Amino acid sequence: MTSLAADLSGAVGQAFAAEGLDKAFGLVQASDRPDLAQFQCNGALAAAKPAKANPRAIAEKIVARLKADARFAKVEIAGPGFINLDLTDAVLGERIAAPEKPTAPNGKTVLIDFGGTNVAKPMHVGHLRSSVIGDCLQRLFRANGWKVVSDIHLGDWGLQMGQLISEIEVKNIAPLYFDAAYKGPYLEQSPVTMEDLEELYPAASAACKADPARLEAARRATVELQDGRPGYRALWRHFVEVSEVGLEREFSSLGIKFDLWKGESSVHDLIAPMLDDLKARGLTETHEGALIIAVAREDDKKPMPPLLLVKSDGGVLYGTTDMATVIDRAREQDPDLVLYVVDHRQHGHFEQVFRAAEKTGIAGKAQLEHIGYGTMNGPDGKPFKTRAGGVMKLYDLIAMAGVEAKSRLAEQGLGSDYSAEEREAIAQQVAIATIKFADLSNHRTTDYIFDLERFSKFEGKTGPYLQYAAVRIKSILRKARDEGHELGAPAVHSPEERNLVLQLLSLGDTMLAAEQKRAPNILCDYAFTLAQNFSRFYAAHHILSESDLALRGQRLGLCARVLEVMTGTLNLLGIAVPERM
Repeated sequence: MTSLAADLSGAVGQAFAAEGLDKAFGLVQASDRPDLAQFQCNGALAAAKPAKANPRAIAEKIVARLKADARFAKVEIAGPGFINLDLTDAVLGERIAAPEKPTAPNGKTVLIDFGGTNVAKPMHVGHLRSSVIGDCLQRLFRANGWKVVSDIHLGDWGLQMGQLISEIEVKNIAPLYFDAAYKGPYLEQSPVTMEDLEELYPAASAACKADPARLEAARRATVELQDGRPGYRALWRHFVEVSEVGLEREFSSLGIKFDLWKGESSVHDLIAPMLDDLKARGLTETHEGALIIAVAREDDKKPMPPLLLVKSDGGVLYGTTDMATVIDRAREQDPDLVLYVVDHRQHGHFEQVFRAAEKTGIAGKAQLEHIGYGTMNGPDGKPFKTRAGGVMKLYDLIAMAGVEAKSRLAEQGLGSDYSAEEREAIAQQVAIATIKFADLSNHRTTDYIFDLERFSKFEGKTGPYLQYAAVRIKSILRKARDEGHELGAPAVHSPEERNLVLQLLSLGDTMLAAEQKRAPNILCDYAFTLAQNFSRFYAAHHILSESDLALRGQRLGLCARVLEVMTGTLNLLGIAVPERM
């Protein structure tokens, strides 16, 4: 998506260059005071010190040059040297009427680690934020010209797998897998279902907490699994396969796809060579029988503990696996950037891992960044749970939102004459919009209250409101087509049209800001403001009833562009727009 502000920065930068100043001082941005100007440049103030000149005097020279540019309707100085700029309506009209060019690839690769679900456990609301934020970021980075590789990074290794295996042995569910003399082949059909795993894992976890001997058995099973015992590996593959069926169902309902379904297990064979390499290079230390890597720096203002790689009993930890994962990604994807979309409470862990990766050089050229987020809370301000106080499954949350969506559609009298299948499909789209927009409209670092009743409304700053705004434009254009009206090139003739066009033309800058700040809420704010600007335009002007054919065509063309941008922005948020409501 092209950037109008970037184009204007080029023109203003040339004016600075003509005065012997760095053209970088010509940076143009949307005005902080849209009531005074459309755009502003603050470069004269920044240029004053190196130029050893008064900022207003510099601004006067720049303004004199820009006034000769016919694109500007207004060029003036404000305050100590701010330069305010307005474009002519003709220029705005030409710009919005021109076909939008797709963003060219920037030659960079970003790997986005999100989802973070665990094998043998159903998805719950705690997985929602990572999933929808990560998916929005992968859509945004792709749209901005990056090559994107998304990785779910399954929790499929470690003690939890040993606990499950030992629990199955205790319950004598699949004795063949525990016969040390039997080498296979094993059953193609899993001896346990996802429903079985949902019962087995909590039971195994509780047993290990209550009985040290039971815990030791789980640890032995974990070691044997990782050492490649055939029966245990076969059981583990069953765990992964039945879990992925459920996970794919949940992610599919959210419209989320991953490029990679790797897990912690995929880097197991990299750990031993990595540890040998780090030892050989003198980068590790032994402390009380454990292998560590120091990551503290002289400028640290708070204690920074070392990253523990191998425990005194020989076990490895998440940090060890994360380091091996960095190596795997550097080798396989060679990314410029790796984003870890994980709860902000894990920031300390990632800071240790990132420092260790930097110290050892294992990340290659990649910049590693933790994209933390706050918690989704219920009306009581505490983490969102079921009415009984348990963790709510994501499947149940989506079902709740679907019921609420049907109720809202009925209240509005929408879709009452549609088929049952179409009403169901629309309700599902509205339910997902409710959930996603509720999450993404809040800055990711903040905790937020999930109020299903509030976020499912068709008015206010909600996903369903934006869907309905887009559907209304679809209805206008559909009626125009049925009545034989032609769409013309958009133009600017009024303040409402001018504000709407300026909003449309700011999409490229909005997408860039959302990328740079890793902040999907910027896209949400943009979509809501666009819907409001369209409502003002719609209220102020005749469209289908306009008698002037040329003017009607221009306004229909503007409607079409708004719909294109609105649906495109909602798509970046992972929100689909129904054909009708």
